[in-house]
Amino acid sequence: MGTAAANAVGAWALLAKEIRRFTKVSVQTILAPVVSSMLFLVIFAFLLEGRLEPFPGVSYSQFLVPGLVMMTLQQNAFANSSSSLTQSKITGNLVFLMLSPMRPWEWLVGYLGGALARGLACGGVVWLASLPFVSLPMHNLLLTLAFAVMASLIMGSLGLIAALWAEKWDHVSAFQNFLINPLTFMAGVFYSVHNLPPTFQAISHLNPFFYLIDGFRFGFFGVGDVSPWMSLGVCSLAALGLVALTHRLVAIGWCIRQ
Repeated sequence: MGTAAANAVGAWALLAKEIRRFTKVSVQTILAPVVSSMLFLVIFAFLLEGRLEPFPGVSYSQFLVPGLVMMTLQQNAFANSSSSLTQSKITGNLVFLMLSPMRPWEWLVGYLGGALARGLACGGVVWLASLPFVSLPMHNLLLTLAFAVMASLIMGSLGLIAALWAEKWDHVSAFQNFLINPLTFMAGVFYSVHNLPPTFQAISHLNPFFYLIDGFRFGFFGVGDVSPWMSLGVCSLAALGLVALTHRLVAIGWCIRQ
């Protein structure tokens, strides 16, 4: 077997391992996030349904579901790549991957592919679980899927960067609690940004997660706070930039060859 073929086998083996890793504990990795998101839906919809109409003809419950789907997808894509690589670093078995002939892009196939699979699985289950309670239109399925994939790649890349930098689990938790979670909750998951004062609208437009959620929501309703093409451009650049940065960090062995 040639080197290229061996590397391809290794990349797909790593991807299969990453998928098996979260599917074997699906109660923790899929069911638990879905339950949390559904609780958000029940509580906020009960409190605000009929009191707010974020977009014309769109009820608050309908508005909320895409935000919850995207939030769940983002958090779980980040969790998958960050926890997997951090665990390998701490337990010491990352050395076997480093000694293999796999190239950096093949690491990304495995780790980002696993993040993509878990993110889409969790987001999809939240969407399916909401259907008996909330009727959602689908304005543009391809656009919706494009933002879901870009969100998974962005968050999977951030998860790998966090794991490369982390020396212990506390570092990953700090990265998530002080960067990922604030950016997610301030991106318009629970509210429309156009309802904010002008200063806070401007601040929100500096948050790349806002464009992920707004573009994803546009795919359902055909309306958003900004142009979907602007959101698509910002998210595409963010995804390409973070994947390229992650590839470079893996290639130079940043924080793992010490």
